[in-house]
Amino acid sequence: MTHVGEFDSKDFMSDFKALIECESFSQDPESLARSAQLVSRIGTGLLGAAPHIIETDSHPHVLWRFGTGPRKVVLIGHHDTVWPTGTLAEFPYSVADGVVRGPGADDMKGGLLIALYAMARLRDERGNLDGVSILMTGDEELGSPGSRQFIEDEARGAKAALVFESGAPDGGVKIARKGVAIYSLEVTGLAAHAGVEPEKGINATIEVANQVVKIAELHDPSVGTSVVPTLMHSGSTTNTVPAKAVVGVDSRAASVTEQERIDAILSTLSPTVAGAKVDVRGGINRAPLEEKMAMGLYARAQRLSAHLGHPPLRSVAVGGGSDGNFTAGVGTPTIDGLGTVGGGSHARTEHALQLWIPRRVELTTALVGELLAEDEPPAQD
Repeated sequence: MTHVGEFDSKDFMSDFKALIECESFSQDPESLARSAQLVSRIGTGLLGAAPHIIETDSHPHVLWRFGTGPRKVVLIGHHDTVWPTGTLAEFPYSVADGVVRGPGADDMKGGLLIALYAMARLRDERGNLDGVSILMTGDEELGSPGSRQFIEDEARGAKAALVFESGAPDGGVKIARKGVAIYSLEVTGLAAHAGVEPEKGINATIEVANQVVKIAELHDPSVGTSVVPTLMHSGSTTNTVPAKAVVGVDSRAASVTEQERIDAILSTLSPTVAGAKVDVRGGINRAPLEEKMAMGLYARAQRLSAHLGHPPLRSVAVGGGSDGNFTAGVGTPTIDGLGTVGGGSHARTEHALQLWIPRRVELTTALVGELLAEDEPPAQD
């Protein structure tokens, strides 16, 4: 393993400030375009190569591909945030007592910088980054509708996918994420006057209520499955038998088998009220990142972390999804949470701890370096 040099905190923090102060709300095309250009300029300066900027539905994705051969290691991040443009005026960038605050500090402008700085150092050590791809997308906070295909294509067949979402509060990496499925159950009934002739109607509210009870019974925390009826709307006026009703369902599962079981049940729900019609739309959005897809990389990262003198590297499984679900879904070994260590993502308490930034840069440099070195022929005497 090549020794990792000193971390240049001053340059990193300057770029960190610039990225946070370049707002990049997922639904603001102009701010996303500025953000993609800034990521491109920072990365070009660090890596000595300009990226491709790919646009899908006004969401720019920034991609570096080194070498022309098959992908060996893919680094995944995103530059969009959940923070509406203008948030910076009330929640500005700040650093105090080693804590960096601001919109996107932990999710995940610090994480994408960690990936870029680590690959710049590895390039200096190896002389090239052949086989490495770095993809920073612009629509992750929307569920990656436009970038998913690029993520899957880039990761398919690679030895490893490293995802730079924030780590656990104790510095742990994320070795499992639940799969996500989103549904909309729509009920069609028949309107009638609720006071004069309700018997002539078909009550969509009663039907949707019966369906909600069925759906809620699928919830099973003992196997890591959540099935949660969420936003619901029914009817038009208080004196009309409701003709339409709809309820959203958020389902998460720890395994592909369990996710597919829930999908099959929800897809075959049948009406309980005579004459009502039930239509279930939506489906599986992200397959789970199962532990088995991460354990080899996690063991490697633990060993390297100890060699670097870092605190013991722990792991955590979480319910939320990330683009790591997609890379694992195409069969690529994946480890997540290699970004900043802090907390408060999506809230005014969002922050990243400076202490962990050089550790993450060191770990990423060592991890990718070792993965690349395994494919190289032995040195000749």
